[in-house]
Parts: sequence; C-alpha cells; structure tokens
Amino acid sequence: MSNFDVVVVGGGAAGLSAALVLSRARRSVLVLDGGHPRNAPAAHLHGFLSRDGMPPAELLARGREEVRGYGGRIVTGIVEGITSGHNEGFRVLFDGGQAVTARRVLIATGLRDELPDIPGLGERWARDVLHCPYCHGYEVRDRPLGVIGTAPAAVRYAQIVRQWSGDVVFFAPEGMLTAAQRTELVARAIGLVEGTVHRILVEDDRLCGVEMDDGRVVARDVLFVPPRFVPHNELLVALGADLDEAGWVRADATGATTVPGLWVAGNLVNPRAQVITAAGEGSAAAIALNADLVDDDIRKAVQDFHLGVSV
Repeated sequence: MSNFDVVVVGGGAAGLSAALVLSRARRSVLVLDGGHPRNAPAAHLHGFLSRDGMPPAELLARGREEVRGYGGRIVTGIVEGITSGHNEGFRVLFDGGQAVTARRVLIATGLRDELPDIPGLGERWARDVLHCPYCHGYEVRDRPLGVIGTAPAAVRYAQIVRQWSGDVVFFAPEGMLTAAQRTELVARAIGLVEGTVHRILVEDDRLCGVEMDDGRVVARDVLFVPPRFVPHNELLVALGADLDEAGWVRADATGATTVPGLWVAGNLVNPRAQVITAAGEGSAAAIALNADLVDDDIRKAVQDFHLGVSV
C-alpha cells in the first residue's frame, strides 16, 4: 500500500499518540520514524500518569504495538522530502527514494538540545547533567545541585530547582545579575558563583564538581542546565510553513499550520512539552485532523452525488 489517509513523520510520544487515535478512527496511517528519540539517553521518564518510572524505549515499544494493533503501519526510515499538491495531498519521500502519498501529513519530529560549550558537559547529559527538574528533580532531591546559567532567565530556573534541594549553587557569568536577582538568590539560600565555567569534573564515572576559569572548584553531585531548544523544522521550511522569528512553526490550537493539510504536534511546536503533554497534543491534533478529513469526505460525497456516482 502506498496511499494513506495520513502520514505521521516522527514516532515519539506525539506521533504515536496521533497515529493511535487516527488508526482507531479507521484511517489508513503510516508512521515514519528515524529511530533517534530525544529522550533516548534518559534511563526513565517521570510525570506520566500510570507510566511513571518507565524507560522511554519501553513506552515507545508499547505505543508501536498498540498502533499496529489497530492496523497502523510503522516504518523506520528518514524522510528526505515532502511535496504538497494542495488538493491532491502530499508525496513523501524516504530512505533512498521510496515514496508514498497521503491526504494529510502530521509532523512530530521534535527538537534537539543545544548545550553550552563547556568541556565535559555533553558527556554527562541525561545522567547527572539534567534539564527538566519536573522530570528528574525528585530522583536527585536533597543532593548538592548546581545550575549553570548563561542568560538572565536562568535565575528563575534556579529558583525552581531550589524546590528539590536546600543545597543549590547558581553559576552565572560576571555582570549578568541585577541587584534584585542577587537579593532573591540570597533570600532562598542559593549559593552564587560568578565567573566562567572552565570544565565539568568527573571521578569514577560520576560528576563531582565544577571548575572555574580562575581555578576555583565547587563540589556538586548534579547539574541542571537550561539548553537552547532547536526545532527539527527542515521539512516545515521546505513546505513553506510560516515560522516565527525564533524558527518555531506557527500553528493553531489543534496543530494546524499555515500549509493546508499539514499538522504539527509535540516538541516541534511546543518546546516545553513533557512526554505526557506531547502525547496529549498528538491526540488533539489527530482528532482535529480526522475532522478535517471528514469534511473532505463530505465534499467528495456531495460532488459524487450530484454527478450520479454511487458510493
């Protein structure tokens, strides 16, 4: 089969959730997934009701099984291009020239985390260098924590991390903090180290501290770092979808983009979506997408009716 009602690009929580809803709606669905989920380095996912503590790979494996159980197809492959024929739908190319057509496309390719260029930081990512305190804060509660801030917004982030430990140190570049921010940090007993972080220290395969440019060493067990979120928006750009000034796709509340028939869901459109949030957004997009297909079915049925074509 090479013609589908919907092709879903991206087989994470958002894409699989959308595929599940659409398959249950008796739509023909193909999921194309590159096989490199953003949360692959994490040992467990948290905050997902009934799935708290589950390894991310297990969640995806169960999701794929459920989608297939309703007739959805899932293929591991890299999408190389999508072309739009507007009323005639889309042509999706993947893995060396294979092609399928779809009436609608939902893209859920997520984002990548761009970390500060600090030696040793990337190697500890998702182990003892973390991003989301709501995802991992409870597991490192009451330990010596550090927050590396490279922008003023990170001060608020450090205040949130403080919820999980009374021993938090905020690392900030010289001259970044306002007087009010300093007062707020001191008031909540958050330590302050100003200067340039030179490297991350590791001992026996465990993060043990932060070394500054001037030689100071601050012992820490875990670091929280707000990364720069970069959307995987190449397919959207090629299709002509409108983006905002920061490169994020413009979409309505259901995930519909400015390109007719093209939807988005998950971290590609909402960088702060956790796994449970992305799954919900995928479901909502699928419901709206199916309603759009129903409208299309009605138009075609009425046209055939007037032409005397039997259904």
